[in-house]
Amino acid sequence: MLGIKRLGLLAALVLVGIAPAAAAQAAVQPSQQDRQYLEAIHQVNLFEITAGELAQQKGQAQGVKDLGERFKTDHTQVDQSVQEVANQLGVDLPSEPTADQQDILDQLNNASGEEFDRLWVTNELTGHVQAIQATQTEISQGSAPEVVQLAQTALPILQAHYDALVELANQLGIPVPQASGTATPGPGGTTPAPGGTTPAPGGTTESPAPGGGTTTETPAPGVS
Repeated sequence: MLGIKRLGLLAALVLVGIAPAAAAQAAVQPSQQDRQYLEAIHQVNLFEITAGELAQQKGQAQGVKDLGERFKTDHTQVDQSVQEVANQLGVDLPSEPTADQQDILDQLNNASGEEFDRLWVTNELTGHVQAIQATQTEISQGSAPEVVQLAQTALPILQAHYDALVELANQLGIPVPQASGTATPGPGGTTPAPGGTTPAPGGTTESPAPGGGTTTETPAPGVS
């Protein structure tokens, strides 16, 4: 009997030890930054999947067609992870791109030939800079481990896309927007859609990440 009582006491102590750890783990809820990043990167993916399809259909240069296919594949895979994490954390995702993103898609639908290629590459460059900055902000400011891990996984994919776009732009003689500084507010603000206003070479690109607050100046990824 004494042995049984001791086992019962040990079991109780183990449960008491596990309960606080489980409660602490359950207490990690997605912050506003996490939620806004999930929503923003999902809309980026929706935009990129559609823009990739358009590049395959309407691109004049083979390089545009090839990158369109690559972007569609990569962003489809990234978005599967985004949806899984959002479902796990109870975050509702938008069902369509932002109004600005849709405006760019409309412009692409109405363009053709060399005009399409130039418009597609230029807006993809701007959009990927913004997506990279938003992802870097989530990595440094995010709270939920699942969302931060998602951002860490997405970052090298986005950077590789940007590098490929710069190479393609140079091949096609398309100016690469030079961003000397970027605005990166903390949680609470908005994230511009890929395909927003593109500055002339040597200008600046304002690219707030999900959230709002103070701004810091950092060089755009991959831009010297």
